[in-house]
Amino acid sequence: MSAAPRSPAASTKGRRRPLGLGQATITGGFWAPRQTRNGLDAIPSGQDQLEKAGNLQNLRLAAGIGEGEAIGPIFADSDVYKWLEAAAWEYGRNPDEDLLKRIRDLTAVVAAAQREDGYLDSVVQLRYGDEGRYQQLVWSHEHYCAGHLIQAAVAQVRCTGDTALLDVATKLADHLVATFGDGKTVDVDGHPVIEMALVELYRETGTAAYLDLAKWFVEARGHGIIENHGHSPTYFSDRVPVREATTVEGHSVRAVYLAAGATDVALETDDAELLEALKRQFDHMWSTKTYVTGGLGARWEGEAFGDEYELPTDRAYAETCAAIGGIQWAWRMLLATGEASYADAIERMLYNGFLAGVSLSGTEYFYVNPLQLRGAAHPDNGRSPAHGRRGWFDCACCPPNIMRTLSSLDGYLATTTDDAIQIHQYATGVIGDLQVETAYPWDGTVRITAPKPTVVELRIPAWAEGATVNGEPAEPGTYARVTGTDINLQLPLQPRVVGADPRIDAVRGCVALERGPLVYAVEQADNSANVDDVHLLPEAPTAETSELLDGVTVLRAQGRVGVGHQPGWSFRPGVEDATGDEVEVVAVPYYAWANREIGAMRVWLPRG
Repeated sequence: MSAAPRSPAASTKGRRRPLGLGQATITGGFWAPRQTRNGLDAIPSGQDQLEKAGNLQNLRLAAGIGEGEAIGPIFADSDVYKWLEAAAWEYGRNPDEDLLKRIRDLTAVVAAAQREDGYLDSVVQLRYGDEGRYQQLVWSHEHYCAGHLIQAAVAQVRCTGDTALLDVATKLADHLVATFGDGKTVDVDGHPVIEMALVELYRETGTAAYLDLAKWFVEARGHGIIENHGHSPTYFSDRVPVREATTVEGHSVRAVYLAAGATDVALETDDAELLEALKRQFDHMWSTKTYVTGGLGARWEGEAFGDEYELPTDRAYAETCAAIGGIQWAWRMLLATGEASYADAIERMLYNGFLAGVSLSGTEYFYVNPLQLRGAAHPDNGRSPAHGRRGWFDCACCPPNIMRTLSSLDGYLATTTDDAIQIHQYATGVIGDLQVETAYPWDGTVRITAPKPTVVELRIPAWAEGATVNGEPAEPGTYARVTGTDINLQLPLQPRVVGADPRIDAVRGCVALERGPLVYAVEQADNSANVDDVHLLPEAPTAETSELLDGVTVLRAQGRVGVGHQPGWSFRPGVEDATGDEVEVVAVPYYAWANREIGAMRVWLPRG
């Protein structure tokens, strides 16, 4: 078994050290049933979906098992590796012999598909042969697939002790070290992730060449490599060198994966200048390019970030993978700096932008997560939420990404320093010697008990005005440091009505509802009035428990019905707005929408 923490990012160089699976364990409350469904239903069905889609057959063919042609997108291998990573973390969380056999059997196929010199990409091998390697790296995702393989291998050795996939990963990484860099092939993959992976492989093996190559890939961005291939560099986060960039841009998943990898490099090389650049980029993203749900990516075109404050609700892309990448980046920034704002960001993305991407059953998904769906929306795209949640996609990056996030979630709860334990996310479970009991996010009480006096630092969310620790006021947006054997944290969960910066034109004059870490949505299934026409009145909303949607707290507010559809030209003087009857408005957590039927939904409502 690996000596490193069973964590997706086992850094020891930052201001915080992660507690991995086994050191931090979710045992109940909000997240436990979601992890159970992920382990019992989603991961097994995910393997079945990969079989049906042809991803597994590609690897068999590359291994010389059977005959046929490659099926699916050029990056098909990556979804297999994300599934292997999810299965490894799940085994580390809940050992199961059948799952271990699945892992070992698939690992053997992957190992057999690898070429003697370490190269491995089944689709390229089958379609283009050895001469096709790295010829279209802008689009071929060869490093991207390699990165996900490496991450799976690290998870596997940390959780099972098996080194079979790690042997494949180090052989592939050695091939990359021999092939790319100054004096070798000067090129970068169009889709980052190899940077994070190589740093984690360095953390696992101690091989400095992997860290050096990760640093080279980060530093190579923004120097015209992709533009010299005839492509626009913005989409690929290649327009500006990473340490000179002031914001994120282009394809949202690519951008945050690159930033997470750059943060890893900054951590392991003690590069304060690079870390400061990444702080600027994260802060600008969070204040000008992030949805209230924590969703990232404003444009369907290019799955991309938009301009500052360009955050349309109905055309929000907010890909589930982008929220996952955002969590990964924020976690690394938290390890590097210890600042509570990054843990706050993780919480918002986790409960809203990420969790909306998976159904309550755990086996149906959203690729795209808008903040509004009109009642007459037409499902004109295979990823459109107007289709409803789906069991798989032609581009299936999101489902196995969700699986690996849920199965490794224990590793994002807490960290340590020499003299204290920091709790960043609140869940019923065990953290070191601490027992944590809470019904969060439905209830704001968090009780922590320890067998002996322990120094604990508790994150007080920025929204938690009036929070107390053992009866004493706690400052929002910081960590409350306390020593004891019985600690009581109280987080106020009264509903909040929030507005938006007026530069966000799409929601000017509108408000949204929040309670605790949850953003709420008004869904047609709960409302008699047409959700498209509802305006919210100023009266404060109230909260009540319900049996809806596996048991959620719903919010009730007063609204007024607007004029609705009027025939004729829409733009004329003196158009009246909310003049209809008063109605009760019911809101449910945004993450739970579209689990009953597909109908109108809004996060932002105009004021009545």
